[in-house]
Amino acid sequence: MRTIASQLSRGVLDLQPPLRVHAPLRPGLHQLATSTRPALLYVPNPRLPGPQPLLVAFHEAGGAPHDMLALLRLEAERRGVLLLAPAAARQTWDAVRDGTYGPDAAALQRLLNTVHVHFPIDPDRIAIAGSCDGASYALGLGLANGDLFTRILAYSPDHIPPGLRAGRPTVFISHWRHDRVPSAAAAGRRIVTALEDDGYHVDLIEHPHARTPSEVVTTSAELLD
Repeated sequence: MRTIASQLSRGVLDLQPPLRVHAPLRPGLHQLATSTRPALLYVPNPRLPGPQPLLVAFHEAGGAPHDMLALLRLEAERRGVLLLAPAAARQTWDAVRDGTYGPDAAALQRLLNTVHVHFPIDPDRIAIAGSCDGASYALGLGLANGDLFTRILAYSPDHIPPGLRAGRPTVFISHWRHDRVPSAAAAGRRIVTALEDDGYHVDLIEHPHARTPSEVVTTSAELLD
């Protein structure tokens, strides 16, 4: 029998039902402590009644949680979605760096349990997103936990880290299209082809900008509704 630790090393998160529920956090930005670096949780105002939709978002290599807040906060506010932005323990995410999930996945597992202590979460509206290295990480974790994450939003990933597969989340991928950097778009197409061959539904947008345009974010966020 595989242990929880061995499952986590392959990207499988183990979420525990809260022993007790605390009062919801007030609308606004909150810092959540982890064993590595603090994460950010944005609570929209006003919140939707009932179970809350949740979006987890991973920054690019060398980035910070605030980067994902800048990218996704407006859409989270518009749609009443809780936005959780973890921080990588090192320059980039564990499985992106060496192919094995470790401290970053463990920190995310604890963060998700913390969010569940404060908010009832809508199990049909839990999404995972990321930019560049964070997009690759979102794909790896999202596919390994497709029975938890119903949607994956990947902005400019270049590969999918190894891991288990579960469920059938909907996948959105965007990529920079540039004649002088053909590898970026090629990576996106390879990922899309591989996922479609495995039976996943994938939406792909290619755009002419090095950074993800706001209109691409808006289009991807429609999957959160």
